[in-house]
Amino acid sequence: MSHFTRAEACAIAIAETFRGDGEILISPIGNLPAIGARLAKLTFEPDLLLTDGVASIVATVQPVGGAKGPEPIVESWMPYRSVFDCVWSGRRHVMMGATQIDRFGNQNIACIGDYEQPKAQLLGMRGAPGNTLNHPTSYWVPKHSTKVFVEKVDVVSGVGYDRAAALGERASRFHEIRRVVSNLGVFDFGTPDHRMRLASVHAGVTVDEVVENTGFELAIDGKVPETRAPTDEELEILREVLDPNGFGAKEVKG
Repeated sequence: MSHFTRAEACAIAIAETFRGDGEILISPIGNLPAIGARLAKLTFEPDLLLTDGVASIVATVQPVGGAKGPEPIVESWMPYRSVFDCVWSGRRHVMMGATQIDRFGNQNIACIGDYEQPKAQLLGMRGAPGNTLNHPTSYWVPKHSTKVFVEKVDVVSGVGYDRAAALGERASRFHEIRRVVSNLGVFDFGTPDHRMRLASVHAGVTVDEVVENTGFELAIDGKVPETRAPTDEELEILREVLDPNGFGAKEVKG
């Protein structure tokens, strides 16, 4: 097996979050989420639906960063008003970022500090509340630290498992936080009480390193495996087809 970078390990972990999704709309936000999602479509999940970033569903997978790729083949049209029909039906999987995230998956992208007078204004709520209550949601964190993985988020943008349960059965029925992928490892919520669990560590990362950089107690079940390594075929796709200009390596070093 060829040598691979931390960014390429992250791309594999991101791709794996979409395994089994089938023919649904996926919305990966950011460079490495886009790379990982496109890798999934080119390999084990060919039925995933990708947009051109505006309103067309395209069959051909394009590289990130404006590199030259195949001629786009438009399969269908999805104007903005149609996106919500897809959201409410549950046939979408989004991967968002998280400025803060807690042990139950509550996510903050709105502000840091008190909501009435924040220290820093961020993106706002955006679509996070509707996403998390209507269809699968995953998160990508390029720099894992105690400032991101916090005991309590300052503002709840994306709804976590504890809050979804408190809202009742109608709110929690379609609520699913599939995975959190960071530059250190992969996390799920597979405990009985849906606390964040360390599912795998990337090559070269120790469990102690993850624990040290997390601001709450992670669930850890026995020996933590290593994140799946990319195959030689996947490395070729990543380097020559999807990311020839190395945008992933600019986001995650190592």
